[in-house]
Amino acid sequence: MMNDDNRDAGMAFLAFVLGAASGALVALMYAPSSGRETRAYLARAAQQARDQAADAANKVGDFVQQGRDSAVTTMGEWRQSAAGAVDRSRDAIEQGREAVTYAVEQGREAYRQAKAQDLG
Repeated sequence: MMNDDNRDAGMAFLAFVLGAASGALVALMYAPSSGRETRAYLARAAQQARDQAADAANKVGDFVQQGRDSAVTTMGEWRQSAAGAVDRSRDAIEQGREAVTYAVEQGREAYRQAKAQDLG
């Protein structure tokens, strides 16, 4: 879900940058400047657009990496928590098993004593 929101935000930003660049290009086409000046301006504007797009891509990449790191950390914490719960469950089962074994042994001993008294 979070990745879709990030992707939508990145696409909106990219659309904004491309729209701004296209608007600037159209404005220059109708501007009263010499061909050389217009070409130089277009070259600068194109370079700026490339730089801005590269910056935006880097920011999106950094954001994605942060999300990935957060997910890995969360999964690691969950894994540790689950392992701890499994260990505690095993301990509880073992304690229950020991209690049942002790109770059975006590019951057998009580039976033996009761039988010995009846026979004796």
